[in-house]
Amino acid sequence: MSTIAANAELLRARLERARGAAAEHGAEALVIAPGSDLRYLIGGSGSSFERLTALVVTAGEAVLVVPKLEAPGYAGVPLAELGVRVATWVDGEDPYRLVAGLLGAPARIAVGDVLPALHLLPLRDALPGVEQVLAGSVLRGLRMRKDAAEVAALRAAGEAIDRVHARMGEWLRPGRTEAEVGADISAAIVAEGHARTEFVIVGSGPNGASPHHDVSDRVISAGDVVVIDIGGITDAGYNSDSTRTYAVGEPRDADVAATYAVLAEAQRASVASVRPGVTAESVDAAAREVIAAAGFGEYFIHRTGHGIGLDVHEHPYIVAGNDLVLEPGMAFSVEPGIYQPGRWGARIEDIVVVTDSGVESLNNRPHELVVLPG
Repeated sequence: MSTIAANAELLRARLERARGAAAEHGAEALVIAPGSDLRYLIGGSGSSFERLTALVVTAGEAVLVVPKLEAPGYAGVPLAELGVRVATWVDGEDPYRLVAGLLGAPARIAVGDVLPALHLLPLRDALPGVEQVLAGSVLRGLRMRKDAAEVAALRAAGEAIDRVHARMGEWLRPGRTEAEVGADISAAIVAEGHARTEFVIVGSGPNGASPHHDVSDRVISAGDVVVIDIGGITDAGYNSDSTRTYAVGEPRDADVAATYAVLAEAQRASVASVRPGVTAESVDAAAREVIAAAGFGEYFIHRTGHGIGLDVHEHPYIVAGNDLVLEPGMAFSVEPGIYQPGRWGARIEDIVVVTDSGVESLNNRPHELVVLPG
């Protein structure tokens, strides 16, 4: 079977599962906007502007409603092989009435989570009396359970970002700004196998105590502890996300080694707890209990992890209160952190996937604090 045919077969199966999931949620149709849900279902993300584009999936057919001037952009998507009909419209026509005509008279439809309000409100006007719910609840269960091809794509993304972390000594040194280091990292993310960079965090010294710091003009100095959180998206559409913490020369703060040892133990314990049948919140608790027992509970200020795939952040979320039972194929980050405001911070992050019997880590760089020349 050719790659194109195999891909079309996979996507056809996803469309059928989406129909079944919609029915289970009491929805008679799906209306999916451009974005990761669309890519999951038909193999192309599309774009959303002021002109409506939407995939309409009913029990009987799937139709891509798209402005005629944008239809050529879907030439690389196997729509015919998927049995997806294309319905174009031109400026001056009402695309919302076109969608309403395709839907007939449903009682409830599921609308894509990222459908812009400038499209959602006119669609509601065109479907008076029709209940509209978010499609995220319909598609979430499908997208959380990665198939073998998706796991392979995430594994390749993880290997690529590991190669970037392996080169950190080329860029991270005293006298350079966070922004300069970040620019080098961004270029390396693409050079090592990603289609583009999605984010780069270089948090040096006190900036490392801000989990989502980004980069700044702060000059890195000897003795700094530096949090490097980086990720990119591959040509296959799947994301990487990995954090390691570095020291530029010997850390200036005497408590770094002992505190970092607590963090490393918390991350190890959390990963070790992952297996089918446990809950997402129990994986969060495994990390949080270690950190709290050592007296750093107030400095762990975010959830332990997030799902990853076609989006950098997606379900499942590894957080207190989430009693979701983990199943094989679920992929997510395990990234506890300890952040001491005004001083320094540290985080260790791997992407892991639940296997039939346990867990596989998709990032395999050392977890020890890496001390670079200062």
